[in-house]
Order: sequence, then C-alpha cells, then structure tokens
Amino acid sequence: MDIRPTPYDHPDAVALDAAVQAEYAARYDDEGDVTPLDAGMFVPPRGLYLLAYDPGGRPVATGGWRTQDANDEGYADGDAELKRMYVIPGARGLGLARRILAALEADARAAGRVRMVLETGVAQPEAIALYTSSGYEPCAKFGHYRDHPTSRCFAKPLTRGRP
Repeated sequence: MDIRPTPYDHPDAVALDAAVQAEYAARYDDEGDVTPLDAGMFVPPRGLYLLAYDPGGRPVATGGWRTQDANDEGYADGDAELKRMYVIPGARGLGLARRILAALEADARAAGRVRMVLETGVAQPEAIALYTSSGYEPCAKFGHYRDHPTSRCFAKPLTRGRP
C-alpha cells in the first residue's frame, strides 16, 4: 500500500469523504458529520491529509490532522485534531488505519503539536478499539459534537518519548 500526502479537495479524497459520510449517516441515522472542514486546514505545517492507495492505484483509506488551539469549543493550545479516518470495507483488517494514524501522529509531533485529539461516536466501536489500543484515553468533550450524547472524545500526548 502506498500512503501519500494528498490535498483534502483532491478528487480521490472527495470520493472517500463521500464514502465515510455515507457510513456515518447509516450508523447514526442522520446526515453524517457536519463539522466544518476545508482543504486549507490540512496544509502543512498546520495539518496533513493522507490517502492510501492499493497496488492497483485505487484509493482505499484516508485520514488527516488539523491544528487546533484554545477556543470556545474546548480545544487546548497545542492540539492536533484527527479527522476523517476511514478505510473502505474491502481494505479493512490490513493495518491501514494504524499506519495512517502513526504517520499523522509523527507529522503532528514534528509540527510542534503536543496532543492529538479526536471525536468519534458510540456507533463506531472499531474506531474506539483502534484508538484505545493506540494509547488514546477518554478526555473532556470538545468540538462540533461536544454536546451530543453519542459523542466520545479521546486524546493522546504527542510528547517525545511516547510511542
């Protein structure tokens, strides 16, 4: 698998974003994730967006991080927020999410971010299992869905010496 930086508004990223939105909508019986995002949020060094391609050149997984600092949505100075982690059903179980997560953490750490934060939901037990097995712990709720009862927030320090 080839994992490479790709603009958030690249056609392959847009297609995978549509797929993850459809999955969110099905799992939560709603319109999907309406968190405001734009391509500029993922431009290095203030963020990064990655796509994984299979050997045939088909996009199969995605994930990104964006800079966050203290604001009225509950973020803290130095935060990097994980967004749009997704693996298409046919590529699940190959370790792609874990590889993308590690690459995003390393990039955010190199950019001087001190904590990776993420929001997921109770209808995504696979995501919660990935994050908790990767060292993420529950934290105070933040972001667009901070007041939503099915929202769950997690954080992991990105300080040197952490895996």
